[in-house]
Amino acid sequence: MAAELWNRVHVPFPSAVSTVRIPATPSTDPNVQALLEQSEKVLRLIRCESLQTEIRVLYELLYNLNNSLRGNKTFKGLKQVEQCINRLKTMKLDVALQELAEVCPSQIERKVALKCGECDVPSQPMLEWTCLKVLGAGQLMSCTLRRCSMAFVLSKRQMKWEEFVILNVVITSMLSRLWVIFRGVLVSLSSLYETLLVLLRDVAQAQPMPFLTEYSLPADMAHFLGPSCAFLLSRHPGAKQIRMKKSSVEVKVEKIEDFGVAIERDLVNDTDMKPFFRILRNFKEGNTLQEKTRKDERKLGFKTQVRKAATFTLIASHIEEMIEWCRSQRMEKEKRLLSFMHLKCQKMERLEAAGYNVQKKLRTFRRDTLWASSPRGPPPKTLCSFALMRRWTYQKTLFRSLRSRFRSSAVRTVTKKKQPRTQRNGTDLAVSPLSEDKRQSRTTNATTQPLLDSCRTDDIDDIFSSIGL
Repeated sequence: MAAELWNRVHVPFPSAVSTVRIPATPSTDPNVQALLEQSEKVLRLIRCESLQTEIRVLYELLYNLNNSLRGNKTFKGLKQVEQCINRLKTMKLDVALQELAEVCPSQIERKVALKCGECDVPSQPMLEWTCLKVLGAGQLMSCTLRRCSMAFVLSKRQMKWEEFVILNVVITSMLSRLWVIFRGVLVSLSSLYETLLVLLRDVAQAQPMPFLTEYSLPADMAHFLGPSCAFLLSRHPGAKQIRMKKSSVEVKVEKIEDFGVAIERDLVNDTDMKPFFRILRNFKEGNTLQEKTRKDERKLGFKTQVRKAATFTLIASHIEEMIEWCRSQRMEKEKRLLSFMHLKCQKMERLEAAGYNVQKKLRTFRRDTLWASSPRGPPPKTLCSFALMRRWTYQKTLFRSLRSRFRSSAVRTVTKKKQPRTQRNGTDLAVSPLSEDKRQSRTTNATTQPLLDSCRTDDIDDIFSSIGL
């Protein structure tokens, strides 16, 4: 639990004194001054009017779009940015930095301390607690930058599809400004963390009062955030590359302008453009053929890897690589099928790790995975979704009920044949009711049975063939 103290919303405040008296050295004054300057810079960025305005714009957009775009991906990305901002407010970083600035000695007190030889500075528990707050805020800023970038990409994709153009222009501009401000906050937090560590070493040597006994503070913010976010801490990321490419871009622009002028100068009204169009068409066809060849080679290599894999763990690693490749190539169908197979592979991987014999399942899984990488023809039964099986069952049941309904209606039509009425005369012989009923039932059976047989053999087939069944 101690290793996750920085990830808590409310980091427990140490039950210790906030200030201690240490011997004043020539480095104490500049260290405290640097700490106050960096803390003031972070507070100024967090409380700046530009950031508060952009946050209010974000809240207004989410409030107005809550009903109309609740299932939209861009809206969900904005909700994630809002969650990060709300967590930054909840952790109350500005209050912690304000309290740190209050316990630090002022400039007059530091001058007096140099003459007296002693100075009151924040204690070791106070500094370590503030370091935890700064680490948590840095991690939160890194997450906020990723969320802003993701929402920006989704909004830009909608603009490319010409969906909600004006709204997405507003969203992209707002996210761009938020990204710049939050990156500035992250860089300032990194500098503040470095100054905190410098003062912490001096205080720990003079008055050791360790607060974090089971957790060691990282050396710097870049080491804490990892290599994926380390480039964000540079002062001007990408500036060197921009300066290197500036001259080449100018040369290319000049060449394009000269090329355009040359074409315009030599172009005649009756010039035959068919050779140019033919070259362009062949160029496009060649690119398409090369791309198709590369895709086929990649799929063939994946199939070979799957066939040679002897465990579900190897297959899972190959499927993950294939999913990333399908995502880069925008092969949505293959990506969905392989993602489904990856979930099944993880389940079988756990069974395999538990000691179960899954060799038979492995053969079936290889076949299904090979089909998922190149979905052609009918899918295997194991890949049929529950909804598809349910639809097939419903159609089969409907067909059976329809056939039985037609059969019963044909039988009722035959049995409801009208019987002739008999007129009684005075000269007719008296017949017993029992013998008359037997005679009528025998006659009816003799008449109905051939009709029923013919209906079963001919009429039902004709009815179903007429409706296409």
